[in-house]
Amino acid sequence: MLNQQRLQQALGYSFNQPALLTRALTHRSHGSPHNERLEFLGDGVLNCVMAAELYRRFPRQKEGDLSRLRSSLVRQESLARVGQALDLGDLLLLGEGELKSGGHTRPSIIADALEAIFGAVYTDGGYPSAQAVILTLYATALDELDPTLPDKDAKTRLQELLQARRLAVPEYVVVSTSGAAHDQSFEVECRIEKLDVTTRGSGSSRRLAEQDAALKAIALAGKPKARA
Repeated sequence: MLNQQRLQQALGYSFNQPALLTRALTHRSHGSPHNERLEFLGDGVLNCVMAAELYRRFPRQKEGDLSRLRSSLVRQESLARVGQALDLGDLLLLGEGELKSGGHTRPSIIADALEAIFGAVYTDGGYPSAQAVILTLYATALDELDPTLPDKDAKTRLQELLQARRLAVPEYVVVSTSGAAHDQSFEVECRIEKLDVTTRGSGSSRRLAEQDAALKAIALAGKPKARA
């Protein structure tokens, strides 16, 4: 398939067994053989490659810091971003139900497919090939890593900021939702009463909208004075 050929060009790897790539792109809803076993294998290969690369790049970092950095690279959000950049959603083989519900845009399905591709490359060409593909796709993310920065999400950082000032945790309120069930958009307000701070965030899930609102609140939390 032409699209798969383009994908192989983007990966920088040409499959000796193209059927492995097709399997990696096949969701279980489409039938068997599907990509779950390759996903399992790819997850292990990805973790190994990242562990070795972080060990090489950051010789002075402690084990805990290296584990934190690896977690930030292999979690679903990171995998989905890489997969979306490859337009994997357009190549996925999905069952009718998943197609109707927008499965080709679902981050979890895209992330799983990317791991399955890593497993397929490993099966087809061995560890050096899988390592080369992974490091190519993650080149930008690896170059942007800063081991000195905290790896905490915005809600956690905001809560810790308020707790340090002995203030109550913020309140998150959904103010609107829109779109079809498989393609919803959420707007959430983050309210910090004692600081008279209210911010609004948006996202494709309530969690993402809350994170967006919390990030905006962090920027304001240190500015207003608490009420008397």
